[in-house]
Amino acid sequence: MSQKTVFISYRRDATGKSFARLLKQELTHRGYDVFLDVDSLDAGYWKDQILTQVPKRAHFLLLLTPGALDRCADENDWVRREFLLALRHQRNIVPVREESVDIETMRGSAHESMQPVFAFQIAGIQHSTFESDIEKLISRFIALHMAPAETTTSVPVLQVDISRIIKYAPAELIGREIETQLLNDAWNKAIKGEAKRPHVLTIVALGGEGKTSLVAKWAANLAGENWPGCEAVFAWSFYSQGTKGQTTASSDLFLKEALVYFGDAEMASSARHASDKGKRLAQIIGARRALLILDGVEPLQYPPTSPMPGELKDHGLATLLKGLAATNHGLCVLTTRYSISDLKVFWQTTAPETKLPRLSQKAGVALLKLLGVQGTQKEFEKLVEDVQGHALTLNLLGSYLHAAHAGDIRKRDLVKLEEADNEQGGHAFRVIDAYVQWFENGGKNAEENKKGQRALAVLRLLGLFDRPAPADCFVALLKAPAIPNLTEVLAGKNKAQRNVTLTQLETAKLITVNRDAAGTLLSLDAHPLLREFFAKKLREQHPVAWRAAHQRIYQHLCANTQEGEQPTLEELQPLYQAVTHGCLAGLQQDAFDKIFYKRLDRQEAYVWKKLGAFGTTLGCVACFFEQQWDCISPALKERNHVWLLNEAAVCLRALARLTEAIAPARAGLEICIEHKQWGEAARLAHNLGELELMLGEMGEALRHTEQSVIYADRDDDSLFWMASRATHADTLHQAGRRAEAEARFHEAKKKQDERQPDFPLLYSTPAFRYCDLLLAAPERAAWQTTLKCGDLSLSNDVVVAKSGGESPHSQTLFTVSQGAAQMLKVTEKDAKSSVLDTAFDHITLGRTALYAAILDGSSMTACHESLEYAVDGFRRSGNMDDLPSGLLTRAWLRSLEGNHIGPESAKTDLDEAWEIAERGPMPLYMADIHLHRARLFFRVTPYPWNNPDGTQRNAKDDLADARRLIEKHGYGRRKEELEDAERVIAR
Repeated sequence: MSQKTVFISYRRDATGKSFARLLKQELTHRGYDVFLDVDSLDAGYWKDQILTQVPKRAHFLLLLTPGALDRCADENDWVRREFLLALRHQRNIVPVREESVDIETMRGSAHESMQPVFAFQIAGIQHSTFESDIEKLISRFIALHMAPAETTTSVPVLQVDISRIIKYAPAELIGREIETQLLNDAWNKAIKGEAKRPHVLTIVALGGEGKTSLVAKWAANLAGENWPGCEAVFAWSFYSQGTKGQTTASSDLFLKEALVYFGDAEMASSARHASDKGKRLAQIIGARRALLILDGVEPLQYPPTSPMPGELKDHGLATLLKGLAATNHGLCVLTTRYSISDLKVFWQTTAPETKLPRLSQKAGVALLKLLGVQGTQKEFEKLVEDVQGHALTLNLLGSYLHAAHAGDIRKRDLVKLEEADNEQGGHAFRVIDAYVQWFENGGKNAEENKKGQRALAVLRLLGLFDRPAPADCFVALLKAPAIPNLTEVLAGKNKAQRNVTLTQLETAKLITVNRDAAGTLLSLDAHPLLREFFAKKLREQHPVAWRAAHQRIYQHLCANTQEGEQPTLEELQPLYQAVTHGCLAGLQQDAFDKIFYKRLDRQEAYVWKKLGAFGTTLGCVACFFEQQWDCISPALKERNHVWLLNEAAVCLRALARLTEAIAPARAGLEICIEHKQWGEAARLAHNLGELELMLGEMGEALRHTEQSVIYADRDDDSLFWMASRATHADTLHQAGRRAEAEARFHEAKKKQDERQPDFPLLYSTPAFRYCDLLLAAPERAAWQTTLKCGDLSLSNDVVVAKSGGESPHSQTLFTVSQGAAQMLKVTEKDAKSSVLDTAFDHITLGRTALYAAILDGSSMTACHESLEYAVDGFRRSGNMDDLPSGLLTRAWLRSLEGNHIGPESAKTDLDEAWEIAERGPMPLYMADIHLHRARLFFRVTPYPWNNPDGTQRNAKDDLADARRLIEKHGYGRRKEELEDAERVIAR
C-alpha cells in the first residue's frame, strides 16, 4: 500500500460532490492517488469496488458537508458503511469540515454509529484560506508518517521492469557525457522534490543517432546504483511492439501492461477509452517517485510531412504525457525522432526537449578506435565527418572494417559513402551494402563464404519482422522445405551451427540475441533501419521468397495460437501479427476470413467493444489497405471492402482522428452507390454526414445527411428510414434551419408512432437529437436567466428563479423529461442497448432538470445524478466525440453551485472538453466552449484563461472567437444565444 493513497467518502448531493471533486483535484495535483467513486469506478459491481478500495487506501477523508450524516441511522447508508469499514481496518481517518457546517450541531444530530467521527481531529477547509488549508491538510493530517503502521514499518519492494530496453545498453557509451549528466540531473532533482524540474524529458534525434543506447545505458547505470530514491521503474519500447509502417501503432497494449504493473488491473482490463486509461496511469505514476522510460514514440506520432507534424495520433499516450507534465513526483523519459507538439505548452517548464546531437569528431574517433579500427588521426577525423558523426553508421562501419579488413581504415573506400542519399539512414545503408558484399563473397575460402551467406540469410529473415523476431517464428522459417533464395543455406543446420551464425552477427553488432537465464533463445532483434534495409531488398529482389516466408510465419502463428472464450489483448497479439504476415504474403482474403473476422472481431467487434482497443483494431484493419485510408487491397472480395472501410472510419472517429475518418467513409459510400446497395449507402451517408458536422463542414454534412434520407427511401429498412431523417433534422437544426428540422423530425416521429405507439419519443441517438431540438427554446431562456441573474445560486439543492412562478417552457420540459424517463426504463431493460444509449437518456434528463431548476426553481437532485451518469457513460462507451456535450452541461450546473467549489469544477470540465474538441478538431464544440466560458465566467476576476502567448483573456475574447467559428462553419443554431451574450457582456 502506498502512503499517498486516499479514499474520499462524501454525501452524494450537490455540495458533497463538488467539495469531493475539488479536494480530489488538489490532492492529485500534489501527488496523491485519490479514489473518488464517480471518477474511479469501472465496469462491474460497484459495491465490491468500494468495499475493496477502503482497506487499500492509507488515508480516509470523510467530508462533513451540510446533511452529510443525516441518513446514517440507516445501516445500509454508504457514508456509514464506508466510515465503519475504515474504522475496522484502522485507516488514517480524517473528517474534513466544509466551512458552512457547525460541528456541534452536527454532533448533536448524528446517529450513534457516527459519534466516533468526532473523536478524530477535524480538518477545516475555508474559501478565504483555501490554499493554506489544503497545505495544512497534507502536512498535518495525511502526511506520509500519518499512514497506517503497515505502510511505514514494512520495507517497500522496489518494482523494476526494464527488460524491453536493457538489452540495447552498450558495454561502453562514447561521447554522451552531457546528455547522461542531463538525465542524472533530472532524476536527482526528482529525488530531492525540487519544484522547478522536468517531469517529462524528451530526447529527439533521427534514427541511428543513439537515443535508445543512451537511455538504456543510463538505466543500466542506475540499476548498478540500486535505483537511488526510486519507488518503481518501468520501460517500454514502441518499436519492440511493432510499428506497422508508423501509421497504425497503438498504446493499447502498453497502457494495459503499465496499469497492471502499477497496480490497477481493473482499469487495465476494462473497456474504457484509451484516454481514460492514460489519465488513470498518469495519476498512479505521478503520485510516486517512479521512473517511466518510453523508447521510440514516433510510430504513434504524425510525421513531419503531415498537416499535424509531431502530434500524437494516440489519445491515450497524449493524455498520459500531459498528465505527467502537469503532475509527476518522478520522471518520464521519452525518445523519439520527432518533436512532440502536444507538449509544446510545457516545453519551457516541466517537459523540456533536448536534441541529441551527432557525435563529436573526438567521440567518433574514440568509438572507431574502440571498435578496433586502425589509422592516422587525419583519416579518423575525415571518416567521422564523412558520415556526419552518425552513431549507428560509425558502429556498423567500425565493426565492418574490423571484421572484414583487420581494422584497416583505408578500406573505407570500399563503402560508397559518397553515393549515400540525404534521407534518414543513407550512410548506414551504404555500410550495410558493404557488409552484404563481404558476406556474399568476401571469405578466404568456400567455408567462410558459406558462413557469410548464412549470416546474410539471418539478416534477411529479420527484415520480415517489424519487431523482435520471436524464436518460434524464426525456427519455423528454417524448417523444411527450404524457402528458395532465402533459407537454403540455413536449412538442415542444427542448433549449435545456428548459434555460430548468431554469435557472428552479434559480435559484428548487427543483431541482438535475447536468451533466458538457461540460454534458451527468446528472440532476435536488429536496429529498425537495418530491418528496413533488408525488408526492402528482399521484397524487391526476391518477391517470391518474400511472400513465401510471410506465408510460413502466418501459418505458424495461426496454428500455434490458442485463444480462449474471452481472450485478453496479450493473448490475441500473435493473431494480430498473423494478419500482418498473411497480408504481406498476399493472403488477404484468408487472413480476413479466418483470423480477423472469425478469431479477432468475432463478428461482434470484440476487441474494441469488450477491450476498448480501438487503436489495436485500426492497426489490424490497416493491413488490408493498399493505400490508407481509401483503397482496399484488390485481393479481397468486393463485399468486404465496404465493411473494412466503415470499420476504419469507426475506429478513427473513436480515436478522435476525425479528419482521417472522412476518407474511408467517402470511399465506402462511393462503392455502395456504384452497386446500388441503398441500405448500406444510407448508413454510410449518415455516418459521413455526422463526421462532417463534427468537423464543421456544414454544407457537406447537409448534403450527405439528405442523401442518407434518399437512399433509405430506396430500401426496406424502416428503422434506418427513421434514423436518417433524425440525423438530417439534427444537421438542419445545427445550421439554424429550425422549421425544416422540425418537419424532418415529425416525419421520423410519425413513422415511430406507426411502429411503436407506446413510445412518446424516438429512441437512442435520434431521441437525443429530437430532444435537443425541443429543448432549444428552454435552453436559450435558461441562458438568458443565468446571464441576467449574476447572483443565481443553489440553496438546499434548489435554484430559486428571480421571476418566480412557472415559465412558459414548463410544459415542454415536463414532456421531454417524461419521455426520456420512459425511454431510460426501456433502455436499461434491453440487453441489446449500449452504454451510449443510456448516456443519451441521462443527459436529456439532466438538461431538462437543469433548465427547469433555472426557470422554475425546481429541485436539482435529479440533474446531478443524471449528468454524472451521462458523463460516465460517454467515457465508458469510448465515444470521445459525444463526451463534450456532457461536460458542457455539467460545467453549467457546477458553475451555479456557489463559493469557490463550483467554478473550479466547471473550469475543469470546460478544459477537458476543449482538449477533446481542439484535438478533433470539432469547431462547433469549440464555439460552444467559448460561449460557455464567456457566459459562466464573465464576472470572474481574474478571468481563468490565457491566450497562447500567455496574456490574459477576457470574456469578450471568447465571444469574438465564438462568433468567428459560428460564422465560419454556418453554426446558425447558436447565433441567437451568441447575440444574447454579447448584449449582456458588452454592458
